[in-house]
Amino acid sequence: MPPVAFQTAQDLLRFREPGKTAELVRGMLIVREPPGTGNGARAARLTLRVGAFVERHDLGQVFAQDTGFKIERDPDTVRAPDVAFVARERLAHIPDEGYAELAPDWVAEILSPSDRPGEVLEKVGQWLGAGVRVVWVLDQPGATRASTVRTERSRPSSRTAS
Repeated sequence: MPPVAFQTAQDLLRFREPGKTAELVRGMLIVREPPGTGNGARAARLTLRVGAFVERHDLGQVFAQDTGFKIERDPDTVRAPDVAFVARERLAHIPDEGYAELAPDWVAEILSPSDRPGEVLEKVGQWLGAGVRVVWVLDQPGATRASTVRTERSRPSSRTAS
């Protein structure tokens, strides 16, 4: 078998497939359908609410759905949360072009019906491993739970609200 050719963050920037979205996980391109309308509406509401709070208190910058962050290299991993926040003192590290090579301070992942639990846990683990301080995992409307995962003294902890 020929060796696997890893993709890079630069390759992902050039990715063009109509009607698809992609992330890069350890050099492997993961192509998905775009988020559904309901997921987009929930992400927009959350972005507006968190963004208003961040702006009112001059805390930093909120990033919209599917903004990529390069959180690993060699092989590259570029993940795109539904909503992200980067603190003001770290904004200078974000380039105008390409992907920021940093982990946001906070991310929110809004679950879709097609999300597999193992993939969600892997993504949360990648965010925490890259240095994200708090990860929110929000379930579908009508669900009775939302989870907050954060690192405390280098140790992940989790809380589920009912």
